[in-house]
Amino acid sequence: MLKLYIPKIEDYWYEEKLQSDEDTMSYNAGYEVSYFGYHYDTGCIDFPESRWQEMFEKRVKEHRFFAYLQKDNLFVGYVNYQFNHEENRYECGIVIDAKERGKGYAKEGLKLLCEHAKKEGISSLYDEFEVDRPGVLVLFNQVGFRVVEYKYYQKFHQEVKGVVVKINLL
Repeated sequence: MLKLYIPKIEDYWYEEKLQSDEDTMSYNAGYEVSYFGYHYDTGCIDFPESRWQEMFEKRVKEHRFFAYLQKDNLFVGYVNYQFNHEENRYECGIVIDAKERGKGYAKEGLKLLCEHAKKEGISSLYDEFEVDRPGVLVLFNQVGFRVVEYKYYQKFHQEVKGVVVKINLL
């Protein structure tokens, strides 16, 4: 059975491992973003141990929920949500280790994330991604998310169509 595990700082090695894995992070490549450690060509994000304390404190201060997905004492991915003040909504995310994909962990992990958010009184969650990842849209639909908007992104200097999905929790 999959469960949420709230990592301690010393557990952040796993997040560093996932964010440096090109197969796991390939979905994230090609965007014009300017945050620390982002690698345009691979989608990987540098997360050295020297930044772990800072990230831990930021998550606490900004009330960001972040949890690893754990199966039989092994980590298989992570989920998160945080409030986006510009959009006035809670946005979520999920990353499954490339080696663990296709085993149902994403669906189960999204359900656990939604259950946790609901217990915290959050009325809805949003996410967004490109439509050329149809398996992702199917996954989110299976959990109860629905498309509420279409938008366009620049990815590898090309315009790609995306969707914004939402689930009502309360």
